[in-house]
Amino acid sequence: MNHYTYKNQIRVVYISLIFFLLSSISVQLQAQPIRLHPVNPHYFEYRGKPAVLVTSGEHYGAVINPAFDYVKYLNTLQMDGLNYTRIFTGSMYWEIEGDFGITNNTLAPARGTALAPWKRSDTPGNANGGHKFDLDQWDEAYFNRLKSFVEEARIRDIIVEVTLFTSIYNDKTWSHCPVNPQNNVNRIELSDYKKVHTLENGNLLKYQEKFVTKIVMELNDYDNVIYELINEPWADQAVGANRPNVWQKSALENWNSRINISSDLSLAWQSHIAQLITETEKTLAKRHLLAQNYCNEVYPIDNVDINISILNFHYAWAEAALLNYGRNKAIGFDESGFAGSDDDTYRKQAWVFLMSGGGLFNNLDYSFAVGYEDGTLTQKAPGGGSPALRKQLSILKKFVESLDFLNFSPDRNVIALSPGTYSYALSNRKDTYVIYSTGSAKALHLSIPVGEYRVKWLNPADGATIDTKSFNAHEPVSIVRMPEYDNDITIILTKN
Repeated sequence: MNHYTYKNQIRVVYISLIFFLLSSISVQLQAQPIRLHPVNPHYFEYRGKPAVLVTSGEHYGAVINPAFDYVKYLNTLQMDGLNYTRIFTGSMYWEIEGDFGITNNTLAPARGTALAPWKRSDTPGNANGGHKFDLDQWDEAYFNRLKSFVEEARIRDIIVEVTLFTSIYNDKTWSHCPVNPQNNVNRIELSDYKKVHTLENGNLLKYQEKFVTKIVMELNDYDNVIYELINEPWADQAVGANRPNVWQKSALENWNSRINISSDLSLAWQSHIAQLITETEKTLAKRHLLAQNYCNEVYPIDNVDINISILNFHYAWAEAALLNYGRNKAIGFDESGFAGSDDDTYRKQAWVFLMSGGGLFNNLDYSFAVGYEDGTLTQKAPGGGSPALRKQLSILKKFVESLDFLNFSPDRNVIALSPGTYSYALSNRKDTYVIYSTGSAKALHLSIPVGEYRVKWLNPADGATIDTKSFNAHEPVSIVRMPEYDNDITIILTKN
């Protein structure tokens, strides 16, 4: 063997070894569940790539409603370019057809058909129809449907937020809740539904713990799962009713004019559930992100449990992201609605939130319903949703992904003055500034470094370019004149 041949063989061995190591790293990254991105934990990493989660999803009943064609639904999300959905587990809550005026509500299975984690017994008398539940026996048909749903979502690169529990809200909902003593054969020692999600819930706690352990074990293999502890926990166990937000001085009775947060009793229970998930997964192959739902609108969170990675808000304001950005967690706008049905409303909410540092947006989309799994139903509901809105949200998602967004963060200094419009900015603090404005601005006053810039204006509704031009910033505050636009506009400034 000559020296040249020997060197070539060594080179081949080295190259093969490097290829093997890179392939191994790639496989490990792809096999790892979605996580906070190690470079910028306000966003996610999934299958080795940075991700932002954006969707307009159905009303959380895809698994518990056997009449809902979830494959068709997931196909629709995939075709619309969206990558997230949220489901309720059926452990505590479903609705009755006609609630909130919703037609064919996915979260309101036909009487007696709702799927829950538990088998039905031979004892009749469930208030929602059918036989009572036996909380000591699992319903394998339920878990098969749950895993099939998550698998179909995985195939389509859709992340599933599994909301384990939810508040019960009122006596009507409690009357057909599976853990109501009247609806099961297990002698649950509890009569006050407001204590269900506290550590003062008698022997119900052991059933909750068994359920959490079961579902975490059943779904451990899936990489596209996030667990949310409980939906809107403040609804049953709240403080802050006399703590109105600073823009509303009187403590009105209307839920959306004040800020309610969870009570200490609720927070202790939530912490217990989070710890249970964490301890359970220590014995399993994979660890999944945990989300906690804090309040409606906005609140500077007092404390974040050590096991929580995602801070979720409903009907969120930009300040929900801005005030909590320093916690270095992903911040989610986890549910929209109660603001009419216009697409513009929810498109603007999504842009504002993501331009304020949010990493997740979920519009509650009432155009998805039983028989309308393609999201084409027009109905009167406490929110919006349509094929057009989903297209607009997909444009937003693709826009964020077109940026080197891991290196971007909210920039509250770049906009010195924004006459006639609300404006929000992200920047990389170096050479690129992205500004979203909604209103009627003729000009923006920007505090940007002196130099030559390329400016591009986009229409957020369709992604089309409105105008481009060169701009010379030569003052501490430079005025950028706006082109004609309708409703809202996105501006990208790139320093030459």
